[in-house]
Amino acid sequence: MNPALTTGNASPQSTAAPLSTEIALNAAVPQFASELNVPGVELIAERSAYDRVALLQYGLLTLCIVGLYFRILVQLVDSWIQNPNYSHGFFVPLFSAWVVWRERRRFAEAPVQPSNFGLMIILGALSILVLGVFGAELFLSRTSLLFLIAGVLIYFRGWKFFRVALFPWAVLFLMIPLPAIIFNQIALPLQFEASKLATGLLGMLGVPVLREGNIIQLPALNLDVVEACSGIRSLVSLITLAAFYGYLCEPRVWRRVLLVVAAVPIAVFANGVRIMGSGLLGQYWSPDKAEGFFHMFSGVLIFAVSILTMIALHQLLSWSSRSHRSTA
Repeated sequence: MNPALTTGNASPQSTAAPLSTEIALNAAVPQFASELNVPGVELIAERSAYDRVALLQYGLLTLCIVGLYFRILVQLVDSWIQNPNYSHGFFVPLFSAWVVWRERRRFAEAPVQPSNFGLMIILGALSILVLGVFGAELFLSRTSLLFLIAGVLIYFRGWKFFRVALFPWAVLFLMIPLPAIIFNQIALPLQFEASKLATGLLGMLGVPVLREGNIIQLPALNLDVVEACSGIRSLVSLITLAAFYGYLCEPRVWRRVLLVVAAVPIAVFANGVRIMGSGLLGQYWSPDKAEGFFHMFSGVLIFAVSILTMIALHQLLSWSSRSHRSTA
């Protein structure tokens, strides 16, 4: 057999195999492309573009709100700095933002059902803003921001979404100082209650004492329970901490509310004990010890005791609930 003829006959067969493979690949490409579901890819791209546009819109809306309330927010921060009764205000928005971050999965899973009722809340918030600005009432103008945030959330995301955001939204009210007329209506009765409680405690310890209004008269000195000693500072701070503590350590809503409510008598009683301690220091040590460093230190100490009392109350509630379930 002639080798040249064998080689020549094999050459067309070897070139036909790659050619058939190429044709098969070209025929398979359209089928493979159809299996990729290209319309789905286009839908993902459109969804991504929509998310970018929505993010841009929300960013512009946030800038508009910040620009509208910029001066009001600056005044609010200044009041936190200047007013010791609301120095805790710096921590409130940080805590609220942390709660939102912690609940981010619930926010992502919340159904989006925009409600036109949110537009009414927005208009109402802007009306409150106008009244607050022209009436020179800072409380109205500051709270209008919170109502505006609520309206925006309801209008764009719906009531179910706002229900998830209810607690971090509501806790923001704790950062806004009360109007002076309401503040004075609370501070003055607290002064008298603290004076009355301290007088009773001193009398129980056998200390000669006489009270005239908010002035406690002792043989060695007179204690004037002024607004700074009314306990409203510790009251507001303890209520704020009770809200924080309740969210972190108590899943039941009614117990959270109970802890916030219990912060009021705890703070009032603690302030009475503080004034009693100042009276004892002034009576049996030196009148100078009733003020200055010891007076300030006693305030910090009593506030720490108030926090421990609140925690002990929560532990007592938890223990009673466990014991009730075990006996049931």
